Amino acid sequence: MTHSIRTTSVLGLAATACLFVLTACGGSGDTDSSDSSDEPSAQTTNEDGIPEVVAEVNGEEVTRDEFVLIYDAQLEEATAQAEAGGEKPDEAALKEQTANNLVDAELLSQEAESRGIEVADEDVDAELASLAEANQLGSAQELIDALEKQGTTEEQVRGQVELQVLVEQLVADEAGPLDPTEKELRALYAQGKQAAAQAQAGGKAQPVPPFAQVRDQLAEQAQTEQVGRVAQELVDELRKDADITINL
Repeated sequence: MTHSIRTTSVLGLAATACLFVLTACGGSGDTDSSDSSDEPSAQTTNEDGIPEVVAEVNGEEVTRDEFVLIYDAQLEEATAQAEAGGEKPDEAALKEQTANNLVDAELLSQEAESRGIEVADEDVDAELASLAEANQLGSAQELIDALEKQGTTEEQVRGQVELQVLVEQLVADEAGPLDPTEKELRALYAQGKQAAAQAQAGGKAQPVPPFAQVRDQLAEQAQTEQVGRVAQELVDELRKDADITINL
């Protein structure tokens, strides 16, 4: 079973696959041939120092290919953030984090399998369509095509999205429906207004739309954070009895 995710912490599980897809697409529907997304990423991993089996989780292997796919995306983002502050990313720490993220993802996948949770192709297709819309693309196929130009295969994309949906279903099985309260949504909105005010003070004005206009987005964000919390609790428990070896 191959699991591929891109996440700052797999327990932002908040749409692990979604985060990777949105980053890979640059969060934009612009597919003009002049876009740099048609060129290979400058951040690629030297695989010589990466073992063929990066980790073993209860007898299941996390492979070098899985690791490199995720690490390259992480490294690209970390490099951009570090360069903005005149620094360089800590690649050793990032490798360790990526390996642990993949271990956590494998643990969650194994737990879902033990509970008989399966993701239908229709669920993956629906999530791909949603991601395409979020990226202002006309269809799931356009999203896949954009990612393939950057070196990510359709199989990898579908695998990432399948994992995302699987974790969401596992969390629902563990904790029931996650419905944020109005108070939680108002708190998120207040945080957004505060961040916008700070940006404005720094000379980067960001107009804040009315609460009603962004309520749906806030609800998605709140649910994502709740999924992350429940997933973190699950992973903490699963790690206690798991047989884990990381070979980096």
